[in-house]
Amino acid sequence: MTYCLGMLLRDGLVMMADTRTNAGIDNLSVYRKLRILGEEDKSVIAVASAGSLSTTQIAIERAIEGMVAPDSGMIERLDQVPKIRRAAFLLGQAIRKTTHDWQEMSQAGVQFDASLLVGGGVGNERPRLFMVYGAGNFIECGPETPYLQIGELKFGKPILDRALTYETDLYEALKIGLLSYNTTIHSNHAVDLPIDIAVVRNGQARAELTYRIQPGDGYYGQLDALMGDSLRTAIAAMPPPPYREAAHAAPGPARKLKPDPVAAE
Repeated sequence: MTYCLGMLLRDGLVMMADTRTNAGIDNLSVYRKLRILGEEDKSVIAVASAGSLSTTQIAIERAIEGMVAPDSGMIERLDQVPKIRRAAFLLGQAIRKTTHDWQEMSQAGVQFDASLLVGGGVGNERPRLFMVYGAGNFIECGPETPYLQIGELKFGKPILDRALTYETDLYEALKIGLLSYNTTIHSNHAVDLPIDIAVVRNGQARAELTYRIQPGDGYYGQLDALMGDSLRTAIAAMPPPPYREAAHAAPGPARKLKPDPVAAE
């Protein structure tokens, strides 16, 4: 399992991916799932992957080396796309072809499901963000909900819904993203450090920041401690529920619950 996050903001794009892979609780390893592709100062294509490592690795290599695009019949390469949307299309077709090639193994019970987050821009294009599905289709992120997730997303979603907006500063968004990872890591051991991050600012056809947060990172440790302390402080400051007082306000005989007929059987 994995957790990948892309945040599309007015000032640019933030992409994040953890690095944990597992084939059982006794077979854990580290594998890069966030790749920065394209040609510096001409295009930046950030690709985060979740699902089958073999599927995503082969599909991305196909798109890099060149493949026949089904709509044009021409060989197209990832570093030659005119727009980032075309990169999402090529990667989707590459995943679709890879899973089709391995269809017999899929029928035998081997899973090759995969999905991607594809973000960035070509030339002066404003950064855009897409989620690519295993069938080759994709959706685009928009300002109304300025993030996309793949993988183990449920634990890190609430803080994004509460704290992130399209107007959030890039590095404030990076902090919120790290807190999203922190809550996920505390609840699911299939996601863990290191975390790879990339920041792409509008008007720059390159990544402004690429960084790997390793175990023992001082800033991440500070966020982890402050997150726990702040939650406990906030909970303590909230008023207690009034329901116990309401229960004692009108004393009377306790109502006897009828037995559940199904349980009784």
